[in-house]
Amino acid sequence: MTKIVISEFMDEGAAASLEDRAEVVFDTGLVEDRAALLAAVADAQGLIVRNRTRVDAELLAAAPRLRVVGRLGVGLDNIDLAACEARDVIVKPAHGGNGSSVAEYVLTGALMLRRRAYASSVSMLAGGWPRQALIGREVAGSTLGLVGFGAIARETARRARALDMKVAAFDPHLASDAPEWAGVTRHESLDALIASSDVISLHVPLTEATHHLIDAAALSRMKADAVLINASRGGTVDEEALAEVLRQGRLAGAMLDVFEQEPLPAGSALEGVPNLILTPHIAGVTHESNARISQMTADAVREVLEQEEVSA
Repeated sequence: MTKIVISEFMDEGAAASLEDRAEVVFDTGLVEDRAALLAAVADAQGLIVRNRTRVDAELLAAAPRLRVVGRLGVGLDNIDLAACEARDVIVKPAHGGNGSSVAEYVLTGALMLRRRAYASSVSMLAGGWPRQALIGREVAGSTLGLVGFGAIARETARRARALDMKVAAFDPHLASDAPEWAGVTRHESLDALIASSDVISLHVPLTEATHHLIDAAALSRMKADAVLINASRGGTVDEEALAEVLRQGRLAGAMLDVFEQEPLPAGSALEGVPNLILTPHIAGVTHESNARISQMTADAVREVLEQEEVSA
């Protein structure tokens, strides 16, 4: 019988939908226990992961019957695509399943960071009334700068325009005459985008080219009253450089959902940094998006395995 291993959380109904045609091992503890994971996939044809399970040469060698990896999301930096291709293992990300969730997260961050008023509970309960100190800015009329202009960034842009924000973007991989640029200011360089934006949001994969894309030099070119949001991939922002500019007051604020090391290590450079909001890689995860992505992934894995059976 076909076996599918699920190593991280997904919608239980979507996982159950696979049980009519496969033995399903649904154990979220596997992501924390490498030895148990390698043992579980030894006779598996399908594997479903999120962003923490490393699908690398070691795992592929331990899973000689593996035919498909379903990714509950779109980032693929935890999956060795070349190694998968060499072993004829098909990788199926869930494109489009969490676009609205990430877009809402980004705009929520823009609103919170620009307005500044939402971290005053402790002071107020202690008898403070920091009204003057917390006079912030509106997002209406400000410029949202999108680094990368793929599907999720375009979803974010659509919502931002409803808030009367101006939208600009930099994406060297999207042709200058592409119809997606309608209503968006296209910048030829990252520097130009950074210098003119009030809210900067990253929408890029983690590659050699994007590692520390937002480094000390890039941060120095941002407006002092600008804010930075990263819900794309950890490692695209130099966390130590960001901590330094926030401590020095050379940037109004930042919101990070992704990090170079997840979970954050003890003694992280981000500890105690002012005007910084941290969330645990959850921008794209809501009850609604989890259900969508889970079913998309389950259906994709099922389709690949059924095609394998027909061609066998």
